[in-house]
Amino acid sequence: MLDVERVEGGNRAILVHMDIYDEAHRENLSEFKELVLSSGADILTIATTSRQRADPKYFIGSGKAKEIAELVKHYDADIVLFNHQLAASQERNLEEIVECRVLDRTGLILDIFAQRARSFEGKLQVELAQLRHLSTRLVRGWTHLERQKGGIGLRGPGETQLETDRRLLNLRIKQINKRLDKVKKQREQGRQARQKAEIVTVSLVGYTNAGKSSLFNALSDGHVYVQDKLFATLDPTLRRVDLSRDVSMVLADTVGFIRHLPHDLVNAFRSTLQETAQAQLLLHVIDSADENREANIDEVEKVLNQIDANDIHCIQIMNKVDLTGVKPRIDIGDDGRVKRIWLSVEKGIGIDLLKQTLVDLFRVQMIEGKLSLSPADARVRAKLFEIGAVRNETIDEDGQFILQISISRRDLSQFESREHIPLEAMLV
Repeated sequence: MLDVERVEGGNRAILVHMDIYDEAHRENLSEFKELVLSSGADILTIATTSRQRADPKYFIGSGKAKEIAELVKHYDADIVLFNHQLAASQERNLEEIVECRVLDRTGLILDIFAQRARSFEGKLQVELAQLRHLSTRLVRGWTHLERQKGGIGLRGPGETQLETDRRLLNLRIKQINKRLDKVKKQREQGRQARQKAEIVTVSLVGYTNAGKSSLFNALSDGHVYVQDKLFATLDPTLRRVDLSRDVSMVLADTVGFIRHLPHDLVNAFRSTLQETAQAQLLLHVIDSADENREANIDEVEKVLNQIDANDIHCIQIMNKVDLTGVKPRIDIGDDGRVKRIWLSVEKGIGIDLLKQTLVDLFRVQMIEGKLSLSPADARVRAKLFEIGAVRNETIDEDGQFILQISISRRDLSQFESREHIPLEAMLV
């Protein structure tokens, strides 16, 4: 029996897509091709078929599996990529008949994530997801040894190797979880500090390649990596954004979602996605020109439900209106709140509508009044100018400084605590 070695090979790929009548397991072929190209593979050809349900042994049926094997020989392919989630036994059976590596949709997404992760935390999260995925397939890689355990002189080596591998894998998973727990605590400290400072957090969510990172850059003047690839950015980015003199927020850009996002990935990135779950507002970025946008919206909402973020106030950002001809506008829901904003990040139109919406939403209560200070209070006067609380200043006939003050409730509390001056009580 053939045993396929899992060594790193080339990127010459044959794609396999099956139309399944079951809507819950149906996949999008064009999105699959984008995934494959994003992984860096070269597409040799695409084999398509249709079945009412998957074949338990080969997923695509024995006849189609033999056809794929012929294609592998004809094109000298390195790998066969399936646009579906395969069982471990199906993957193994297919490898035996096509005589090259077989990778399913989940494995492909994990590979892309491994390429994209840049931060220490991101790399750990991806490795954790890969190990969890591997743990369900570990028995497959050693079946050729395990079957020998009853032979004379060969009792046990397969089982021993398998158990050794399992122990090593479980040990590594425990190590990664410990490290991620430390990172999680650091993130929690950062969130608590922002909450103490009363800084709101706005999280960008959306289907991958919808334009989240581009919008993040437009709002924050940042330089997050942007490219027309699925999962171009993985690692979460947080940045303070001053929308106006009295409105600031922390903007969080998180990993993009995708149809049938592997469960192991959602679990691995759960600590990162807490930035989303604990935000005060979600901006759901949507590619309004995508013909599958409604299905994409549903997929994002499924993940938000998984991480308990579905009850957070959410505004839909309908991006890429330049491709649809829709004019930038704001849609108001039945509850009187902003429900949807139509804009184009690439063309820079409609972003002002979003900024103004955020300012109106988060504008804090301002305390205003007049303050009279003597020349001896020069230090207090300088401090008020320093924090931008003085709107106008005049000097009366007695030489007193008359300051027109406008200050947020938060800044007022901090000023009074720091300077030990009852400023609010002094205002008239």
